[in-house]
Amino acid sequence: MKKLKRVILKLSGEALSGSSKSGYDDALIEDIARQVKEILKKGIDVGVVIGGGNYWRGRSNDNIDRTKADQIGMLATVMNCIYVSEIFRSCGINTNILTPFECGSMTKLFSKDRANKYFEKGMVVFFAGGTGHPYFSTDTGIVLRAIELDADAILLAKNIDGVYDSDPKINPEARKYDKLSIQEVVDRKLGVIDMTASVMCMENKMPLMIFGLNEKDSILNALSDKFSGTIVTV
Repeated sequence: MKKLKRVILKLSGEALSGSSKSGYDDALIEDIARQVKEILKKGIDVGVVIGGGNYWRGRSNDNIDRTKADQIGMLATVMNCIYVSEIFRSCGINTNILTPFECGSMTKLFSKDRANKYFEKGMVVFFAGGTGHPYFSTDTGIVLRAIELDADAILLAKNIDGVYDSDPKINPEARKYDKLSIQEVVDRKLGVIDMTASVMCMENKMPLMIFGLNEKDSILNALSDKFSGTIVTV
């Protein structure tokens, strides 16, 4: 693996809640902060995108307009970033939160120059609010930010420890991939990330590393030869 200079870490909202399935597991978030702190010591820039699934997943009923439902989801990711950013700060990490829309004084408006300025200062930069538009997932949001900011890879920390050929919860014979291409992900409909994000990765040659968040030192291992998840090549 080539030496990485900048990575964007995607954290699942549901994974952050631990076994409670809602809210936050502070011990888990503190452990994430510990690992990110070690990555920063290696001179690697770290950006973070967080899903909103511990608060909101799509429309709760058909009476809610899709655009409004997506806006609720965007705000859920802002809340998650504010919370996790504060835990990171309590662990001695300087942070800043950028959003594609104004949130008063709670966040700063995203620009590539502003993000790079924060990275130069050794900060972890949280990218909240997705793309700022409905009909786009946080998958698309993280790929967009990774491409814009010339990241070397996207790290996807999930509830599952990699990519399988079928759902391992349903099929005990499901086979885990150590490595496969983004084209194979699309062709086999493996659902690692949504189609828009997959096409963006293909066109801009952005690799993915998928692993289980709950495994010990899984984020650190993603940047070493101890990685045991799935690498998605481009």
